Amino acid sequence: MPNARPVPTVRRRRLGESLRSFRNAAGLSLDAAADAVGWKAPKLSRIENANAHIRPAEVAALLKTYGVRDREIFEALENLARDASKKGWWQTYSGLVAPAYADYISLESDADSIRVFAPLLVPGLLQTAAYARETIAGITMTRTPEEIAALAEIRLARQAVLTRPTGALKVWAIIPEAVLHQRFAVRPDTMRDQLRRLREYAELPNVTIQIMPLHATPHPGCAGGFSLVGFPNAMPEVVLLENLIGATYVEGVVEVNTFADAFDRIVAAALPVDDSTALIACLEEGNMR
Repeated sequence: MPNARPVPTVRRRRLGESLRSFRNAAGLSLDAAADAVGWKAPKLSRIENANAHIRPAEVAALLKTYGVRDREIFEALENLARDASKKGWWQTYSGLVAPAYADYISLESDADSIRVFAPLLVPGLLQTAAYARETIAGITMTRTPEEIAALAEIRLARQAVLTRPTGALKVWAIIPEAVLHQRFAVRPDTMRDQLRRLREYAELPNVTIQIMPLHATPHPGCAGGFSLVGFPNAMPEVVLLENLIGATYVEGVVEVNTFADAFDRIVAAALPVDDSTALIACLEEGNMR
């Protein structure tokens, strides 16, 4: 259907929210901004609400109207417009990947940093294949063995961002110690291999891993896990909240800053990096006995 409304992807929402912020900063109403570029207000409203396509040249026209001069901002928003509907490798798994998950994978591909507090599982970007299969099978409940294997493949394919040749993704993960004491009855070597993988990833210059010890005092992470996804060119961060039936994105600046402040406090409550690595090695050794 040629006139179907575009699906409001996270990329399109980020673009719309950014354009709205610049318009507000310029002190322009929706009508005044639309009139300045020769549009009707409803068109601009649909763009800001992620319900319409916008071409990179139109993004540039709006930014000039709003008095934006930073070339990096122009490039970042023009790229968002260009890539808003771009298909990624994960589209091969379109029958398995829910729209919210596809959105998140696209965010990872755009991001330059992710800060994650994972209270219940090792973060997906740091998992082994066996750990991914076991945990996906336990969480999804209704997936077939073939679907579980495919979802594990997706999870491992996502990890390519950690070693991409240009601009490897920077990951800062806080993992509670209790997560690393989990046991797998069917494959008891699963956690041992996962601990080894964590040590290997911790050696990468772009990966920081801290362990929240069992004796830690209460901290904001006690309210639940979250991921803070950061982007280049000073683009605003996005927060991901996950649950059994999907994912929720937090995109407002004030709300995102709340999570950023919370992450800083969680970092302060966790073990230092060297102590965390030593604890991982100790737990791995215990799993070998």
